[in-house]
Amino acid sequence: MITRAAVVPHPPLLVPELVSGAAMETEPVRAATLAAAGKLPGPWIAVAVDDGGRATYAPPLSGSFLGYGVDVRVSLGGDVPADATIPLPVLITAWLRERCAVEVSRVELVPRDLPVFDCVSFGRQLASEDCGLLVLGDGSTRHGPRSPGADDERSGPFDSLVHGLLAGADVDGLLGLDVELAAELGAQGRAAWQVLAGVPGPWRCSSAEFFAPFGVGYHVAVWERP
Repeated sequence: MITRAAVVPHPPLLVPELVSGAAMETEPVRAATLAAAGKLPGPWIAVAVDDGGRATYAPPLSGSFLGYGVDVRVSLGGDVPADATIPLPVLITAWLRERCAVEVSRVELVPRDLPVFDCVSFGRQLASEDCGLLVLGDGSTRHGPRSPGADDERSGPFDSLVHGLLAGADVDGLLGLDVELAAELGAQGRAAWQVLAGVPGPWRCSSAEFFAPFGVGYHVAVWERP
């Protein structure tokens, strides 16, 4: 049974070598993410959203952040050549794994537009696994003039809502998130959060934080059994 889950973002800025000029500004997100992931028991199963659609990645597997500017190599486990085509959420999972010194069973990627019903179904499938659940997903990309997307005044209320739902371990609230609004705001983490909501509880949240250093919302939370 999954007894603990960590919700974390997966931007390249978590890797200090990729943001050498902004390492200090991004440190709070990095520290919170590492702290949350560090509370998960191993082995991990990670769930994340990727535009490539449904896929499973498992060790032995190695990759590189070269596509993001620096050849920082990471591994899900095993001594194999680095694969340059590994999606970002898998690379970040591997980077976190190395720093938390745990094993990763596999990384499950789901499409950005996965319907709520299918998110719940997948969460229920994962429920019987004896693992820590790492849930990777970013919030809105439209927070203010520094955002990579056009500024959207709906981003603040949306991510405030998500933060409150994560802090309250509110499964029903997460499942009730507006799918179309999330898509319009670039909040691709929606599907991953709803997979978590599909894992039967009860749950309580032991910590929850929110950051938006460069106009993108980053949620960090830890859920555990009461």
